[in-house]
Amino acid sequence: MNLALFDLDHTLLQIDSDHAWGVHTTRIGWTDPEAFARRNDEFYAHYKAGTLDIHDYVRFATDAVRERGPQAAAAAHADFMREMVLPALLPVARALVEQHRARGDTLLLVTATNEFVTRPIAQALGIDHLIAVELERAPLPDGSGDWITGAIRGVPSAREGKVTRMQAWLAERGLDWDRVHCTFYSDSINDLPLLEKVQVPVATNPDDRLRAIAQARGWRILDLFEKLQ
Repeated sequence: MNLALFDLDHTLLQIDSDHAWGVHTTRIGWTDPEAFARRNDEFYAHYKAGTLDIHDYVRFATDAVRERGPQAAAAAHADFMREMVLPALLPVARALVEQHRARGDTLLLVTATNEFVTRPIAQALGIDHLIAVELERAPLPDGSGDWITGAIRGVPSAREGKVTRMQAWLAERGLDWDRVHCTFYSDSINDLPLLEKVQVPVATNPDDRLRAIAQARGWRILDLFEKLQ
């Protein structure tokens, strides 16, 4: 089986969807502009540096959603997709996905961003398999269903966790690494563990540290958005 694995933020998407969702919640009045922006930017800096505590970040990032409930959250996310995500989902990125689809590859979006933010983005790309940070849920007080608690369920798909989650995905299908051929596209040094695991690592719009590693190891470097700068 040939697998095409894609990171999302700054790989297929020209923005960071997690950070952008935070900006969107401020725009619609769900969060205090100054306090939220300051903490959001701090977390983003830690992510870029590879020092992010993902449990702390997910609690912070999902707080406004958790408080407002499923219906308000769904409506806000639809606006977020229309106003911020779809304009940043450029034809060059869609074409890369379609190249692999045309070859008959199985497509997976493998992201450290949570499932609430990313599932509609995967759907917009036509990617059926999503490995994202899964959110713990608990019953709503009115008995109408369940909703997110702010905690992470299971292993977060960040750094080494992407390898763990991919291994679980393979095992669920009776597969292992020796029975698949994987290509993985990522921009981030955070994804080095999975890039080192696959047969074809592709440093895509890479940060400076990942670019240096890719050059030293002879990995393919794809500057997908280079002509758009």
